[in-house]
Amino acid sequence: MIAVIQRTKEASVEIENTIKAQIQSGLVVLVGIEDADSEEDIEWLATKIVNLRIFNDEQGVMNVSVKDSGGEIILVSQFTLHASTKKGNRPSYIKAAKPEIAIPIYEKFIFAVSAQLGKAVQTGEFGAEMKVALVNDGPVTIVIDTKNRT
Repeated sequence: MIAVIQRTKEASVEIENTIKAQIQSGLVVLVGIEDADSEEDIEWLATKIVNLRIFNDEQGVMNVSVKDSGGEIILVSQFTLHASTKKGNRPSYIKAAKPEIAIPIYEKFIFAVSAQLGKAVQTGEFGAEMKVALVNDGPVTIVIDTKNRT
């Protein structure tokens, strides 16, 4: 799994002119799923995201997690994170999992992040054409690939 984590002051996901998700302070997490992703990847990434200390403490030092700050999370499935651009100018998405594999993993990931956070997370809609808007706070953007843990 690949996750692009963005600390935000406000964010929303719109589908067909309707707001599907909306938060204030928290994280927007774009997540790409591949066939090789496992339960271990889901749990490890959920724990890592919720406990990342990327919010400022009283001294202005990034030392507080989204969980400890009381922030919210929007999770958005994004297969294009697995784009391969090695050959030519048209990205290949061969590593991205097909919906029959990706949807159950995405749903388990939503559950795992919610459990770690201690409250429900908001989401986009798998496979939908979405407009994701956010005000990146900092800016702080972190990329995590579960296949590169060391």
